[in-house]
Amino acid sequence: MSVLPLPRLVVTGASGFVGRHLLDALKHDYLVFGLARRSQSESGAPVHPNITWWQVDIGDRLPLEQAFARIRDGGGADVLIHLAAHYDFTGENHTEYERTNVTGLRNVLDLSRGLGLRRFVFSSSLAACELPPPGAVLDETSPPDGHHVYARSKRIGEEMVREYEKYFPSTIVRFAALFSDWCEYAPLYMFLETWLSWAWNRNVIAGRGTAAIPYLHVEDLVMFFERLLDCERELAPGEILLASPDGSVSHLELHEEATLLHFGRRKKPILLPKALCVPGLHGRDLLGRLLGQRPFERPWMADYIDKAMNVDARRTRARLDWAPRPRLEILRRLPFLVEHRKTEPLEWDRVNHAAMKEARLRANLLIHSLLKRHKLEIEHEFTAYLTSDEGRRRFPSYQGLTVEEHQWNHQLILGHLMNAVRTRERGLLMHYCADLARRRFAQGYDPAEVCGALEQLNRICFKVLRRDRETDGLQHEMRDHITMTLRFGCDQAQHTFEHLAVAARRQGGRPPTPPVAQ
Repeated sequence: MSVLPLPRLVVTGASGFVGRHLLDALKHDYLVFGLARRSQSESGAPVHPNITWWQVDIGDRLPLEQAFARIRDGGGADVLIHLAAHYDFTGENHTEYERTNVTGLRNVLDLSRGLGLRRFVFSSSLAACELPPPGAVLDETSPPDGHHVYARSKRIGEEMVREYEKYFPSTIVRFAALFSDWCEYAPLYMFLETWLSWAWNRNVIAGRGTAAIPYLHVEDLVMFFERLLDCERELAPGEILLASPDGSVSHLELHEEATLLHFGRRKKPILLPKALCVPGLHGRDLLGRLLGQRPFERPWMADYIDKAMNVDARRTRARLDWAPRPRLEILRRLPFLVEHRKTEPLEWDRVNHAAMKEARLRANLLIHSLLKRHKLEIEHEFTAYLTSDEGRRRFPSYQGLTVEEHQWNHQLILGHLMNAVRTRERGLLMHYCADLARRRFAQGYDPAEVCGALEQLNRICFKVLRRDRETDGLQHEMRDHITMTLRFGCDQAQHTFEHLAVAARRQGGRPPTPPVAQ
């Protein structure tokens, strides 16, 4: 008896919170093509023979085209689940919303036309909708009319997906707030860290404590997608589904349950009137700006005080024969969250800090795009410096190189630096620096010159990029992604030089004589 081939599934955003769990659940029953900005090893995504991984950025068209061409030439795909998106809690109109949520989605939709898809599944959010008035609910017919920058990007995304109905049917899925037994939802994490601490504001809740949203455990979301894939042929084109429980859970309910679990009794909250919260949020944010460390709570959040996002998802439940499991409801899972926080604090902090970092603007991608934009300027200024009077004094070994050789060397090191910034993995650059050290050792270069050149490259990168207004406020991130990466490379070069020198002495030889300056 012949075995039927496994269905073929493309998942964008495969390295994210939802993507990792989804791939783990589907790896035995689907041939999965995961597309993500990060590698499998960095993100902790599952590795399996049925998973093919491409580390690509959907906002970067050319490498994305290459990945889709490989999928197309290998037989196409049946379903694509688009999870890749940017979201942060700053309330600011970061360029990543346009680059990933709009341009990136357009790239994916365009390239999906050649895959032979039966279904394109677009992950949207209940946050795309304006909160309903008191007594009303959000359901599958609610328009994506929210005013937050993220809501606007999702509205554009939903409209864009419908433009492609002539190529493949689509399904729009609006998520509730997603969490796990380790939390991994930034606002809930901040609530728990404040309420269960000895901070001055540990018992303060904004407004009447009635602000409320629906929470969905990530394991229930995985089951949601499994049911969607099982019955996707029965869904109407453009149908909207809600991955959410009914109703919502308020801050007051969460505070009472969390403090009971942690302290053994419910702590009485101090309810701060909205009229006081608004100036308080502005004041704390201003102080944070002055000190260089802004708080998580931002002024835009004041608009949501005492508002409830109540949901009625009965139509989705009927369509998929799916419902959130009672044991995974947020109030039923709080004991697990609080226990993890108490018994494994290091892992708790690691997991949630990683989640919060992902929720914020991916500064490395912005820095990568700036390096790409100014690459020729950096190469030119680096060459000009090495061949200047100061460069000839500091780097005599480099003076035997032609301008063309300088430019080629700079293209190589900048290419590795940009790749390390984009992927946040420094391994390839460190390997390159080790190879560079071996080559320079054989040529007789002084290791201080090689590392000094890398340090000078760092200064030139900063000098050139700081001329661009888009780097305003990014100095710290530039040090993280450029300076530290080159420092790792420099350390690897020094390490290689030292081992080569020791080996040469053991063999009774001497390091080669440095080349004579031309």
